[in-house]
Amino acid sequence: MSREIVIVGGGFAAQQLVKSLRKRDAQAPIRLVTADAGDEYNKPDLSHVMSRGMSASEMVRVSGPAFAEQHSLALQPHCRVERIDRERQLLHTTDGEIPYGQLVLATGAKARRPPFPGSDALITLNSLQEYAAAQPALEAARHVLVLGGGLIGCELAMDLASSGRQVTLVDLAPSLLSALLPAALAQPLHQALLAQGGRLCLGQAVASITRNPAGAQVVLSHGERIACDQVIAAVGLAPRTELAATAGLAVGRGIRVNSRLQTSDPVIFALGDGIEWQGQCLPFLQPIVLGANALAATLLGTPTELVLPPMLIKVKTPRYPIQLAGRTRGDDLRWQVEWDGAGLQAQALDASGQPCGFVVGGNRMSAAFPLLRTLPR
Repeated sequence: MSREIVIVGGGFAAQQLVKSLRKRDAQAPIRLVTADAGDEYNKPDLSHVMSRGMSASEMVRVSGPAFAEQHSLALQPHCRVERIDRERQLLHTTDGEIPYGQLVLATGAKARRPPFPGSDALITLNSLQEYAAAQPALEAARHVLVLGGGLIGCELAMDLASSGRQVTLVDLAPSLLSALLPAALAQPLHQALLAQGGRLCLGQAVASITRNPAGAQVVLSHGERIACDQVIAAVGLAPRTELAATAGLAVGRGIRVNSRLQTSDPVIFALGDGIEWQGQCLPFLQPIVLGANALAATLLGTPTELVLPPMLIKVKTPRYPIQLAGRTRGDDLRWQVEWDGAGLQAQALDASGQPCGFVVGGNRMSAAFPLLRTLPR
């Protein structure tokens, strides 16, 4: 029986787990199986590559082979896992069979593509490989339409505008960051994007995209036609659950895990954007870092539960940055708000008058950590 810890995936979650394991044990056998090259890069930089003029190759911090050497692990790059044989504790892959002692699924999530005519023309930027494929087209584009007014969509729109491109942002919601903020608190960001020359088409969806030699023709749900060069989709992530589901593991919105990040199979665990923990999907860095620390301890023989403190979410829109934490949506919330032309500080109070969330923006960013300490754990 293999003693090897086998990790499927090559993104931030997989690499963070490797680092956490090596901090605790320099000798435990680890194998990383990934469909890409296994290169280490900073994924949040994908929202800022155009203004920084970064190429895909320049984003690589450490190559896959160098990462494997640094952390004394076996790397199998460009290897796809076809199925999991739970009874024999084997992976069936394009490189053959791989036995495992403990298995970690860090398979991540894929960018959602709305099902409208021409959606195959959408560019997605959810990985280094996707950016490498789209880089020439984006560099040549002068007018880019961004579909999605959430965290990533706003970051991309502001970055593209900062790089001198014409930007149109389209979202079905009537305000930006609608899943995170009340409409009134998103207004400063709205104004910052307009001040950069961006155009916002809110309360609308894309009905279709038609490619032509000059670029793309986008038809909105209200009938308006917009000519642009490229269209980027930033409408959320869909956890990759196919491998787990085919193996008979419990899945819902993501791969279901318990408090120790254990799946319905006692020797198979999951980490990262693809999991469902306590009914939530958590596609943010902080839960992955804390999850990797807890899971490393569990895999090495000290069962450890994942405990998350109030999570600080950063919206990295440089012309108007925002940070928020706790509960910031709900009709029952009462807000204490201070703002001026340069910044915003808003604290949410629950029905009992206790602080339960906050939003800071602009020049009030330094208030984030003091406010974070006021939130219940």
